[in-house]
Amino acid sequence: MKNKPISDNLVGVVWPENQPGCDNDPFLYGQAEIQPNNPVEARSFQTFQVVYTAGKYGLDDTGSIRVVFRFANDAGKLQMSEAFAPNYVSASTNAAGRIDLSYHDVGHQRPWFKCLTARLNGGYLKEGDTITIIFGDTSQGSPGMQMQSFCDSDFEFRVLADVCAVGHYLPLSPQPAVAIVPGIPVIWKAVLPSLRRPGERFQLGIKAEDAWGNPSDKAEKTIIIESNLPVDGLPGKICYPMGEKAITIENLSVQESGTLRIALTSNGKCLATAGPLVIEDGSFSGYWGDLHGQSAESLGTGTAREYFDFARNKAFLDITAHQANDFQVTIPFWEQLNRLTVEFQEDGRFVTLPGYEWSGNTCLGGDRNVFFKHEGRQIHRSSHALLKDRSDLHTDALDARQLFDSLKNEDCIVFAHVGGRYADIRFAHDPVIETAMEIHSAWGTFEWLLTDGFELGHRSGVVCNSDGHKGRPGASYPGTSKFGAYGGLTCFLTNELTRDSVFECLRRRHHYGTTGCRMHLDVRVRFLMEARLFERDPNVFPDTVSRKIHEVMMGDIVKTSSDSCNLTVGIAAHAPIERVEIRNGSEVVDTIRPYHENELGSRFRIIWRGAEYRGRGRETYWIGKARFKGSVIKRIKRINHWNPERILRQCDYDTVEWNTLTTGNFGGFDIWLDRADRSVLELQCNHGSLRQPLREIGLDDIKLEAGGLNRQIRISRLPEQSTACELEQTLSIPLKPVGDNPLWVCVTTDDGFQAWSSPVFVFRS
Repeated sequence: MKNKPISDNLVGVVWPENQPGCDNDPFLYGQAEIQPNNPVEARSFQTFQVVYTAGKYGLDDTGSIRVVFRFANDAGKLQMSEAFAPNYVSASTNAAGRIDLSYHDVGHQRPWFKCLTARLNGGYLKEGDTITIIFGDTSQGSPGMQMQSFCDSDFEFRVLADVCAVGHYLPLSPQPAVAIVPGIPVIWKAVLPSLRRPGERFQLGIKAEDAWGNPSDKAEKTIIIESNLPVDGLPGKICYPMGEKAITIENLSVQESGTLRIALTSNGKCLATAGPLVIEDGSFSGYWGDLHGQSAESLGTGTAREYFDFARNKAFLDITAHQANDFQVTIPFWEQLNRLTVEFQEDGRFVTLPGYEWSGNTCLGGDRNVFFKHEGRQIHRSSHALLKDRSDLHTDALDARQLFDSLKNEDCIVFAHVGGRYADIRFAHDPVIETAMEIHSAWGTFEWLLTDGFELGHRSGVVCNSDGHKGRPGASYPGTSKFGAYGGLTCFLTNELTRDSVFECLRRRHHYGTTGCRMHLDVRVRFLMEARLFERDPNVFPDTVSRKIHEVMMGDIVKTSSDSCNLTVGIAAHAPIERVEIRNGSEVVDTIRPYHENELGSRFRIIWRGAEYRGRGRETYWIGKARFKGSVIKRIKRINHWNPERILRQCDYDTVEWNTLTTGNFGGFDIWLDRADRSVLELQCNHGSLRQPLREIGLDDIKLEAGGLNRQIRISRLPEQSTACELEQTLSIPLKPVGDNPLWVCVTTDDGFQAWSSPVFVFRS
């Protein structure tokens, strides 16, 4: 049996205050063992036998044991009714009486929400008697228990006992656990940064992932590396070794301007491509970060050390931070997090930001991410809900207004975000330190968190992060649970990789976010007459420095006497560009497509998007069919289909069916048809239906509004094959005479990724 890698004093969790006997005596309440306990593959079917042996107290009639699992666990849902189906569980005892089983997804306390209860009826256990629970009992045809989709060095079957039948469940010690390891590789990934200056150092990251996005240690290949530009330090060939989950090639550089793309091949087959990496002279480089996720010391997976290691060495990030829910952060864990950020911090290579998630209820302001520039700062929690130590209760900030007041003298940055709770920026917002809105994470896409602020006069930047709970910051796949999207990333445009430069970047909003890709995005606004650029928001800092300019970049705040300006957007993406929306506040003022109407072919895109509402139960399920009457389907391509076990497939020669979900983000498919102009689309789903002749679809989308929160189905027509991965275009934008003109762009690529620039805030003098 494995030992727990995480000490109990690092985990915010509260067990019953009183015990039947002496504290910490495992022989009083029993012990539990698991067989087999060897490592198992993610998402595989397995069978485990957990045996509880009663201790000195025995187990009274109607007493019970519980086996509880973490919130993040997305293993198959346990069931006791169909012995031939997956995840069947049975139980027995060698004593008198029967064992009744029940399972609830939310049946115990955080973080151990998922709960199987085995209740003894009609008898009792004395010391040495046993209860045996078989998870994935295959004796009557079940294939077994399906494991979670992500790796875990210590996946616990945490056993609790209510030996006196009083409803108080105490954890046993030690706890049964197994390791969950990656499967065989199915896809290779190669990762470059997106912006460097000539001669500046960078790295190439290489890994192979299994079907669920776990870096696999079962890959072994001789790889040929080819680049379109000369790269100093880049080998022409490497031997990728068995047993490694990722490798990096460090200290690379390109001396001349250009756009670098690198291809990895093996035996003549392309494994992966990396880039684009734009090499150009300028003030800034682009550094990629995921600043929002957590480990098993709170609600996530794995240790905090494993979290930082993954971010740096397996996701190839430049910047990261750990964001544990405050009401679970013990004093020892806060101290450990501060030690880890010091240990992993390395200027020029990897920047860490100490911080935590302030997790107040929505009515009190909702979720905020707090980042300090320096370690050793006071944590101000929203509550001590799961903390036994009350010695620092007086430091709590019970609502977001108190939080901002508590932080007013700190060198810190705050983001608002949408997680289990959503941030209410109408209730509280501090423009001095709350510099950005997180509009995409594994929870979904939430543009409204930014656009709500426009009407309130807020001047906030855009960030995207994972808010990951699966131990994979920077490469956060949603798995099979309520997380519906791939985790986001933020690109920081700054002159060097240090904490000081990252903080200055955030205070100037010189950053953009994506849904997980690393495209290069440049947004500039130019004025024919001189305008005035402010170093800080003049509404907040009346004495801020300003200077005369003709051109500004994303995030800048600028005053002009002109009634229009020119916006230039430059993009270099990993995939062809599908569209670029130019926005003034919440309004789309223009849409750029890198193709014309006469280039449209027999490819059609059907996507569904949106959410139920802003709160926890935002998942929207999409169940439907699309028949292309009069056509024959040549092929389909899934878009943002992150859960391969959910249905999205061709089910007849002219029909596609689906059963998927969105949480504010979008998913769907592209379809190539034979005789498309003779075809009529007949679409029916649980949120509406439509009938549309395909010959009538041109550049403009056909939309089916579906209620909820920005919920709709959108149908568009595309060229047979898109090729434009790079784009630069300038547009004239009329400016509103009153209030801010928040000018920003949203880029969508052919494969379904998106990027949003921080707005340029232009106001008229």
